[in-house]
Amino acid sequence: MTALTVMVQGTGSSVGKSLMATALCRMLRQDGYEVASFKAQNMSLNSFVMPDGAEIRRSTAMQQQVAGVLPTADMNPVLLKPNVNPPLRDG
Repeated sequence: MTALTVMVQGTGSSVGKSLMATALCRMLRQDGYEVASFKAQNMSLNSFVMPDGAEIRRSTAMQQQVAGVLPTADMNPVLLKPNVNPPLRDG
């Protein structure tokens, strides 16, 4: 069987992409589909730590929860954590 794919895109940050993906995961699961989300790269300080110590973004973990899937680091393989305290500049 061929897997069907849905991509959620937005025009910028904080426009509701994660919320929309979470809603789609929940609705599709309720309709009987097997679903899971994936985000190749994310920059965030808010991460979800899994039992094996790996981290993924919180919204990916929530999407897997509503989809009834156990999250793995493969669902968010690159999690960048920004530097909160930028280095001091000379001069």
